[in-house]
Amino acid sequence: MSAPTLKTRHGGTGSAAIPETSGVRKLKDNIVLVAVYTAFALAIIPLASVLFKIVSEGATVISGDFFLKSMNGVGGRDAGGGIYHSLIGTLEQVALASLMSIPIAVLTAVYLVEYGQGNRLSKIISFFVDVMTGIPSIVAGLFVLAFWILVLGFEVSGFAGALALAVLMIPTVVRSAEEMLKLVPNDLREASYALGVPRWRTITKVVLPTAFTGIITGIMLAVARVMGETAPLLLTIWVTKVINFNPFEGAQSSLPTYIWEQAGDPNQVAVDRAWGAALALIFIIMVLNFGARLLARRTSIR
Repeated sequence: MSAPTLKTRHGGTGSAAIPETSGVRKLKDNIVLVAVYTAFALAIIPLASVLFKIVSEGATVISGDFFLKSMNGVGGRDAGGGIYHSLIGTLEQVALASLMSIPIAVLTAVYLVEYGQGNRLSKIISFFVDVMTGIPSIVAGLFVLAFWILVLGFEVSGFAGALALAVLMIPTVVRSAEEMLKLVPNDLREASYALGVPRWRTITKVVLPTAFTGIITGIMLAVARVMGETAPLLLTIWVTKVINFNPFEGAQSSLPTYIWEQAGDPNQVAVDRAWGAALALIFIIMVLNFGARLLARRTSIR
């Protein structure tokens, strides 16, 4: 049987000639490639413009005093003041929220992937995780305000704000950790079981270390999200200009509420402080992400 005859680009025939359709495919490939790069450029423009605006406006007020002084006794028209009280509040609130939410979320993801395949409880948990994912942040603040403060009688505090942030963190970490655990090859689990290793030890020594990098990335995405939340904190920590190191007692400031307060002041000095706080918040999130990536690289299995 003779080889199929194909038309070449020059109109000739031959069994080894390049098909005419290859040029059309290459053209389509180039069109799609241009469309992808164009979409990427359009997506980058708003991000780049926001970053440029924050850096250009915020850099004018960034200084050592801006990080080491609070707003206690400083008015909207007064020069000086800083974010020290808000920085302390944000770090404490996010740390408390992470301590509460990360263990719960990771253990929930482990149950859904390793133990709850197809049973009724896992379906119920997945349903509520999906519902929590779509909850607006202010609803989480209202929940903590209604239950923790009004019903149980606790006062507004940094811990109340951390509770609201933990509610927002849990579904994000659960979903990201669940997807990372699903990516772990079953061959690794089966090899561990074949050696007589119990399931709990296989999870802690094989599955979790393998998915560690992805889980850390999901955790940092959740931290970055809640670190910029304002609405739930306005309802649970209120706004204060004094330094409060105790997150369990009294009103406490945070960087998002500080930005909200200063940006709402009609004085330009206050607005400039808001830009500086926004730049500081972005910088902190970048440092946390870099540290988490470095930790993940050093501790993940090769």
